[in-house]
Amino acid sequence: MSSLLGVPVDAAYHLVFGLTGILTPVLGGLAAVAAIIAFTMAVRLLLMPLSLRALRGQAAQARLAPQLVALRQRHGKQPERLQREMAALYKREGTSMFAGFAPLLLQWPFLSVMYLLFRSPTVGGTANTLLTHDLLGVPLGAHWLSGAGPLDPASAQGAVFLGLFVLLAGLCWLSARLGRLMTAQATGTSPVPGAAGRPGLLVRALPYLTVVIAAFAPLAAGIYLLTTLAWSLGERMLYSRSAGRKAGPLSAPTTVPAAGGSLRSGPA
Repeated sequence: MSSLLGVPVDAAYHLVFGLTGILTPVLGGLAAVAAIIAFTMAVRLLLMPLSLRALRGQAAQARLAPQLVALRQRHGKQPERLQREMAALYKREGTSMFAGFAPLLLQWPFLSVMYLLFRSPTVGGTANTLLTHDLLGVPLGAHWLSGAGPLDPASAQGAVFLGLFVLLAGLCWLSARLGRLMTAQATGTSPVPGAAGRPGLLVRALPYLTVVIAAFAPLAAGIYLLTTLAWSLGERMLYSRSAGRKAGPLSAPTTVPAAGGSLRSGPA
């Protein structure tokens, strides 16, 4: 474990361990899982202003993308002029090129502390006893490929990890779809790409990287990833609805795909 993050990881460990003790009389064997979820949600709630600021910055970048492309085409051979024009554009719009990135960077230490806590076998030189607790008989320190029958959904370990992967994949799909809708909302375009605009296989697979990470992490870290991903999706939905209300209806409705076909939506 990085010595830089060792102290905050140790502090977080004692908080989650204490919360587990408080919840044990009520939840029994599920106390540690509930403590992981509750602690993750509490930290994400504290970081929510940064998350929403990052979403506003990303929406601004999407909205300005066509103008930035035009500036690069027009002044690509004049780097200094290009920088001045881009700076002027960002100033007019009340944003910057780092608006969507800086808030995410500020969150990184906090999210790294939580991930390290739930995947490290030792904390502060002693065993991470959180990982000795279990979920439906599967230790929180267990890995998907460890133990008997990791590929057998009939085994407890196989079933728990399969359920985790299915939930993670579903959240990843929803997050990617909502991201496309939010980009369309920011740019005022249709979220349905044409054949030429369809992203490549690598781009389409990238949102599911969390599932791959969970496959090689302990179950406790997988539960953390599931919780933080669900929270992020909730933040995106909250921001999307808020931005849609502020934008108001458009004169020409766009077509948004739905599970059963398509629906017409006023706000883009």
